[in-house]
Amino acid sequence: MSCSLGCARAPGLLPVGPAGALPALPVALHRDADVRHLHRPEDHVAVGGEGGGAARVRRPRGEGPALQRARASLRSSSYQRCSVLKESAQAIEQRLMKIDHTAIHPHLLDMKIGQGKYEQGFFPKLQADVLATGPTNNNRWSSRTASSQRRKDRHRQHSEHLGLDNDLKEKYMQEARSLGKNLRQPKLSDLSPAVIAQTNWKFVEGLLKECRLKTKRMLVEKMGREAVELGHGEANITGLEENTLIASLCDLLERIWSHGLQVKQGKSALWSHLLHYQVREEKLEQQAESPVSNGTERRKSDSGLGLPQLRVSVIQDMRHIQNMSEIKTDVGRARAWIRLSLEKKLLSQHLKQLLSRQALTKKLYKRYAFLRCEEEKEQFLYHLLSLNAVDYFCFTSVFTTIMIPYRAVIIPIKKLSNAMTTSNPWVCVSGELGDSGVMQIPKNVLEMTFDSAFRPHHSHISTVFKCQNLGKLTTVQLGHDNSGLLAKWLVDCVMVRNEITGHTYRFPCGRWLGKGVDDGSLERVLIGELVVPSGEEEGGKPCRTPPLQRSPSQTRRISVTSLSRGGKPNGVQIQEAIGEAVNNIVKHFHKPEKERGSLTILLCGENGLVCALEQFFHHGFKSARLFQKNVFVWDFVEKAVAYLDTADQIGDLQEAPEPLGQTCETFCHYVSAINSTPRNIGKDGKFQLLVCLGARDRLLPQWIPLLVECPMIARMYEESALLRDRTTVNTLIGVLQTLHDFSVTLETSLTKGIHL
Repeated sequence: MSCSLGCARAPGLLPVGPAGALPALPVALHRDADVRHLHRPEDHVAVGGEGGGAARVRRPRGEGPALQRARASLRSSSYQRCSVLKESAQAIEQRLMKIDHTAIHPHLLDMKIGQGKYEQGFFPKLQADVLATGPTNNNRWSSRTASSQRRKDRHRQHSEHLGLDNDLKEKYMQEARSLGKNLRQPKLSDLSPAVIAQTNWKFVEGLLKECRLKTKRMLVEKMGREAVELGHGEANITGLEENTLIASLCDLLERIWSHGLQVKQGKSALWSHLLHYQVREEKLEQQAESPVSNGTERRKSDSGLGLPQLRVSVIQDMRHIQNMSEIKTDVGRARAWIRLSLEKKLLSQHLKQLLSRQALTKKLYKRYAFLRCEEEKEQFLYHLLSLNAVDYFCFTSVFTTIMIPYRAVIIPIKKLSNAMTTSNPWVCVSGELGDSGVMQIPKNVLEMTFDSAFRPHHSHISTVFKCQNLGKLTTVQLGHDNSGLLAKWLVDCVMVRNEITGHTYRFPCGRWLGKGVDDGSLERVLIGELVVPSGEEEGGKPCRTPPLQRSPSQTRRISVTSLSRGGKPNGVQIQEAIGEAVNNIVKHFHKPEKERGSLTILLCGENGLVCALEQFFHHGFKSARLFQKNVFVWDFVEKAVAYLDTADQIGDLQEAPEPLGQTCETFCHYVSAINSTPRNIGKDGKFQLLVCLGARDRLLPQWIPLLVECPMIARMYEESALLRDRTTVNTLIGVLQTLHDFSVTLETSLTKGIHL
């Protein structure tokens, strides 16, 4: 027992008096270097005697210096009374009452004879019955909390793991982490539907609201001024580009598909869902008799003009994306699939088909997931369906370097006659991003369609070619080499379809290709328009992209012969057509660049500037000759150039003002360059090229007075012709001068072979 003075008793050696009380212990004082200190308990050895007395022998001072330093803080220079014996005894009794472990008395092992024997160097055989018996609970601390017990177990496991190699250690650590997560996080799937709805309502409602706002912003941005006129101008989207909004939509779809996942697989939850869907559908297709699954449909043939049906399905669009080697990640594939579906106006339909497999959705998503909330899911799909009201080219304009298959179909104007040609036809398709180059069409690709009575209904030439993405298609150059007996070819139109996006373009022709017929053209440049799928027209969806952003609806180009058969308009209509064509070009340049349509259509389309000026020059033109070939406007232009060359040689133009002389020189140079081009374009094609070059170089208002002053005008035009009316001509010149403020750029397909 220790006292406050540092004295100690040796157990069992304290003298006991007659009354049973312990006497006071003596205190030994020693002076050393004028310093008083108490003797340490270890400096005395108590020896018990028979009489119960005690003698104390002083231990040598040199023993236990370390212990002396350790107890220096307990020493005092003054006397301190010892503690009461009763208190010290109580402290000992309390320690004895809280023993950690009680050792069992030595005893014999309960085992069979020879079971405990083992050879030296070998581990003994374990007793199965002993291992099956649980340990005896001798622990007095059984009331400890479960948390402290788990903490000790983790420390024990950690110490055991330190002795393992790195692979096993990592494996056990991963299992421990997953176990801890399962213990800490409650499973919402075990809760009642009411609690689930209450817990996730705000988040699901927020996703739905964000979807509604994003689709509205996309529609307002795409519709532009039309949206402002409809009262949706309050949404300020200044500076937001279409590509930014579509990327934001892709992020929203990824967040929706990531909500409530059972197990996250891959970086993109949407693409992972699509892959699961693809595996199931391909198995069903293999098992079914028909190769077309329930989730697959075929669109009607565009315009019913010889194009085969295009397969429309979620799987088909996925295969297009999977074949694109430019995309390396699942996130990129998911975004490309969204862009492709949005451009094809199938995003809502595809996602609805994907979510219709409820068994797959339940397997991949928990009960509280957004995709398993029926009402919110339906509203979400309807918001996406509203994006079908506008035209998107978000896939075509982004993936500009991929290879895309195109199908071109050349349709004759008659059912059977002149459908076949012995010449070698060729075609060149041009778009905003480039052209396909001249492609020869094999002669043996003539295809025929039949009606319900198996009678020949239509015949056409079809070919499929693959080239780098051309973007939006603008023109098609069609021609042949005029070889063989059946060289004359009457073509109604050319249809070209992008086999990935499904966009179909129609290029009206309505003219002959061949020498000695029509204007003798062996090559024609056709201007295309985007065909609206028949399903949208039948479904009554008039809300489309603003008309000026789309290609105007075209019919067959008006030829000279059709004008002479009573189809020619009067003078007022022609002047209105010219004014409308010029106004459309002016509006084109005043629009924001992203809202502009194709300038080629405004120049060479049905209601374009070239067509309007053709009608102006054809008014009062004496095209028909008795027992002679028809005369074209280009014939009048060539005769005017011949007259100007003769006048220049004689010297009449040398006396004219200098600007007029330069204008005559320029006009003759342009006509000569067009005539000397290696292209076999006809006379109407040459006139179209002259008008386009004059509009580009701001020379049209200067050339018209030269033609009016030509003496050949009286021989080739009637008295009532617009070209012989001075007032009308001056008005035309003033209208054309308004185009001088704009820079007109022509496509390469129009000016091919011309170096001016």
